Parts: sequence; C-alpha cells; structure tokens
Amino acid sequence: MAACSTPPPSSTAPGKTAPSLGEARSAEAEATPQRSRQVLLRERSRWVAADWSELPGWGEDRASELWPALLQGCARPAPGWAEVCAQARVETPQSDAEASLWLMQHLRPYRVESLEGEGQGLLTGYFEPQLEARRRPQGAFQVPVHAAPADLQQRRPYFTRQQIESEPQLRARLRKHELAFLDDPLDLLVLQIQGSGRLRISGPDGAEQWVRMAFAGHNDQPYQSVGKALIERGELRPGEASWPQIRDWLRRNPLRASEVLWSNPRYVFFREEPLGDPNKGPRGAQGVPLTPGRSVAVDRASIPYGTPLWLDSLDPMSLLPLRRLTMAQDTGSAITGAVRADYFWGWGREAEAQAGRMKNPLRLWALWPATEAGKTLY
Repeated sequence: MAACSTPPPSSTAPGKTAPSLGEARSAEAEATPQRSRQVLLRERSRWVAADWSELPGWGEDRASELWPALLQGCARPAPGWAEVCAQARVETPQSDAEASLWLMQHLRPYRVESLEGEGQGLLTGYFEPQLEARRRPQGAFQVPVHAAPADLQQRRPYFTRQQIESEPQLRARLRKHELAFLDDPLDLLVLQIQGSGRLRISGPDGAEQWVRMAFAGHNDQPYQSVGKALIERGELRPGEASWPQIRDWLRRNPLRASEVLWSNPRYVFFREEPLGDPNKGPRGAQGVPLTPGRSVAVDRASIPYGTPLWLDSLDPMSLLPLRRLTMAQDTGSAITGAVRADYFWGWGREAEAQAGRMKNPLRLWALWPATEAGKTLY
C-alpha cells in the first residue's frame, strides 16, 4: 500500500528554457525540507522517496547509454509505464545531460530497503559464456550439452549431476539429447550456472556456426557452490574462490575435477536458438534481450521488471565506485532480497573475469514514474 503522494515534477512550459542538470538539483535541494517521505511497500521491500541529490554520483554516468536498455524494457512495460515509455520512444536524448534531465522530469527516485529498513545489500555479476564446441564427440570435445529429456518434468527431483555424468545406462538414454560437445567440464558448469551461452560450433568441413544455448530446465536438485566446496576442503582460502582461481585449481588437479564438480548436484538442460544479433545479449526473465553493463537481475518480489535503477557499488577489478543507471530485466534463483542485484557484464572471457570477481556492497534507488506516485505497486 502507498501513502499520499507529493505532486509530480512539472515539465518545462512552452517557450521556456529547460533547466540545466545543476539547476534542477539545486531547486530540488531547496525543496527538500518541505517534502514528506513517501513510502511504497512491496512484498520483500519498501521504497522510500528520495531526492535526486541523494543519489551518489548522479549526473556523472553516461546516462544516454541507458536508452537502448530502457526501450527494450518498454517492449514489455511494467504497469503504469505506458505513458513514460511512449515519450521515451519519441524523445531520444542527444546527450548524457539531456538523458539525466529527462529522467528527472518523468521519474522519481526511491531508496530501496528491506522491510526492516536495511539499505545495504549485495551486488554480484553474471555473463554469457562464449565457447568453442563440436556437433559430435571429437578429440578433447567430449563434454555433452544436453537438451531437456521428455521425462524431466515427470521425475521430481531428476537425477543428480553425478548420476547423469557417470551412470552408463543414463548416459545412453541421454545420448539422443546431445546438442553439442565442449572440451572442458568446467565450461559446462559455467554455462549451466549462467543459464545461457554462445557456442561457436565447428563442423568436420571447417564451417563454423554461432548458436545460443538457452535455459530449458533443470533437474530440481539443490545448487551447491563449487567454490564453497573447495574452501571447505581447504583447497582455496575464503575470498579466493573466483572463477579464474577455480579454473586454475581444476587444471592443476585434473584427477579430482569430477569429485569437485559433482559437489553441485544441479544439472541444467538447454534448447538451441539462432544467435541472431551478436550485439544483443540473451533474453532475460522480462522477455527482452539483456544489455551489457545496463541490465541487472533482481528479486521480482522486491523490484518489478522494467524498473530503472541507480546502483551504488564498486568495480570488481579496480574497486573504484561503480555508480550507474541500469534496468531490472532478469532474475535468478540466487537473487533474493530487497537490495540484491546481479549485474550483466556481457559475453566472453573478459566478462567472465569481471563477473567472477564481483561480490560487493550495494545500495539501490528505483526510478518510478512521477505520475504513478501514490499508487500501489502490486
């Protein structure tokens, strides 16, 4: 339920010059003492009305870069977004300052908190693996990527990772469901954890084909972290279990690879899709393509899909402030809680390195249509 709203900011009157970003923030700061703090409640979060001046680093981001992701989200807008999305389609900002001002004129910021008032959470990262593959077993390419078997939904839970990869009868049953073959079992695990990936499949004649493997279901077994398993076994120290370090340990201990990978019983199945536009990411839970550096996964019970978010965190490589506009366009089984997000880095090894090292404190502000202030979010 929502409290009474304050009036939305008015748009620029005909014939008048739009204020600069600095003027807009100064005017808002002067009005702050008279503004009541409206609170909007959701199932797992509460949103507290804020001023733009409270957003750390606001106005310093490349705000115009949000527009492709914003328009993608507007293909499936959240309730109450029809008017804002219609304007966003015809009022493309020509600069970062124009984009920031446009958002300030049409949206209102809300600090995202837990229902208990906790405003700090966690930001992790994810990516789309980009891997070499073959259609048939060949040389080192012996690790199958499976399509969902017909009895997947009939058996709950389904067979574990260890059973699928080690029992001859089960392997034989799944043979007709093999979509492609990878050369590294860790790459399969990474593909399964990320939920999608790009495969460059080379045929016997040397021809290459790019395809996308999209999530098609899992075995309904619990997910267990391989990094945590290595820490518990004393093989890695806490804080060392990034993907590059896990990959290095497995390369140095090939005879123990299966033992470690089988500590995670969850197994994900895929469906093959054409890659289409290589500059677009996979479809997120909102049903629109993800944009590198601008799309995040969230807990839908805390933040609706299609919500622009201002996040305040740290860059995983430099530990410098990471403050930027993003769109809530995806979710994940591990993404739960009010102030929780998973940042989409893109595809390939560089994105893997960034995502694998990202586990940083997070503060979030949701940007919601000013005309919808005071209405329930449910």
